[in-house]
Amino acid sequence: HAPSNLPSAPHYLMPPGTPWHPLASHTPCAPRLETLWNARLDVAITGESGAGKSTFVNALRGLSDEDAGAAQTGVTETTAQPTAYPYPGYPNVTLWDLPGIGTPSFRADGYLQAVDFPRYDFFIILASERFKENHVLLARAIVEQGKRFYFVRAKVDNDLEATGRKKNPPGEEEVLEEIRRDCRERLGQAGLADAKVFLLSSFELEKYDFQAFEDTLERELPGHKRHAFLLSLPNLSGAIVEKKRQLLHQEVWKVALVSSLVAAVPLPGLAFTCDVAILLRKLAAYRQDFGLDAASLARLAERAGKPLEALRAEVRSALGRSISKEVVIGLLGKATGGGLVVANFFFHRIPIYGALACGSISFHTTYSMLSQCLEELAADSQRVLVKAFDSEVGVGAGGLEQRGLGAWTPGFSARLWEGSGGWWVRAGGLGARTPGFSPWLWEGVEEEEAESLAIKSHIVPQ
Repeated sequence: HAPSNLPSAPHYLMPPGTPWHPLASHTPCAPRLETLWNARLDVAITGESGAGKSTFVNALRGLSDEDAGAAQTGVTETTAQPTAYPYPGYPNVTLWDLPGIGTPSFRADGYLQAVDFPRYDFFIILASERFKENHVLLARAIVEQGKRFYFVRAKVDNDLEATGRKKNPPGEEEVLEEIRRDCRERLGQAGLADAKVFLLSSFELEKYDFQAFEDTLERELPGHKRHAFLLSLPNLSGAIVEKKRQLLHQEVWKVALVSSLVAAVPLPGLAFTCDVAILLRKLAAYRQDFGLDAASLARLAERAGKPLEALRAEVRSALGRSISKEVVIGLLGKATGGGLVVANFFFHRIPIYGALACGSISFHTTYSMLSQCLEELAADSQRVLVKAFDSEVGVGAGGLEQRGLGAWTPGFSARLWEGSGGWWVRAGGLGARTPGFSPWLWEGVEEEEAESLAIKSHIVPQ
């Protein structure tokens, strides 16, 4: 029999199937995840005719001008009306190639109305030489209507090539600083001293000010749109891969919760339940986010001029090589650990808490599997980049290899603590004495057991 002094479990921690268990039909996480995954982002790319807008659109989407689905390019204006170009694999993120400002059909004074201004989240204004009156007029109109714009001084590789032909050519940074100074002066004279300007090359997008450009957009976009923007970026550098890893890790617990408590079904060969369809969808998205799906690897191989098989050889994780229901179930089986022994003990001795422990094991197993896959896919992506560009793309001290779950998976404990507003996931504690999962089902546990926290965050917000 269960000890009489055991506290009642919070209602949101009761096992699925309990008549009054609210997660049996819904959870706040499910609609939030759908909102996060499907957030729309519409970015307008504009500028004068011939500034290289279409090539820039292609570069941001990780495409060359000759790829299928690429924006049409040319030395004259090739865009007659706003044209949508979704990111490959991300239909909710769209770059809009707008007609050039100042053309007979699109004068600056009526430009925003003609291109359906309300549709766009922000504007990128390109100039391939100096910023002119049309750029300034457009920027002012955008600000007056309450939206953001960013100036991009494109084709800086052309400037560097031209100055390199001089008898005594200046250094690259000297040339770039001179371009920045000229941009600041001209925009300041036009009353746009606070405008942000980035020096970029569509043919070497990862160079020059691209990191500052990406950081600025990431900082200034609203949360869900920031998420969509970052994940849609082509994996041009180790820094981008690492940012994606960090961003995706923040939502792992939500995916695990929805899979293990909301739509869970029994799985053959496993002693817990979860929704494999949700996991398949998310893991497939992880592969795409890190550029490890077949289409992304093929584009990278063409861009880098490397054999596709050479890049595939750098993908070492099971999930990176292939994805199927069988692969996912196998990964879940490996992540289960010894927690089922404890769950079975509780289930037979204290049924209500045994069911709760089983649900918690499902969450822990799913969380562990997703986290481990995320780390392995990010490491695969880093290795592929190194191979593609023959350079190091490290992510700082520690690296990805040391961020796995092995340091805290043994002795995993979830404390069912009413006062905390949810679960605290930690290593050590009672779990160190009972191999595998240990639910703390009583009050008065000594806090000295909490010294080895692994994740100091609420799993289920109250």
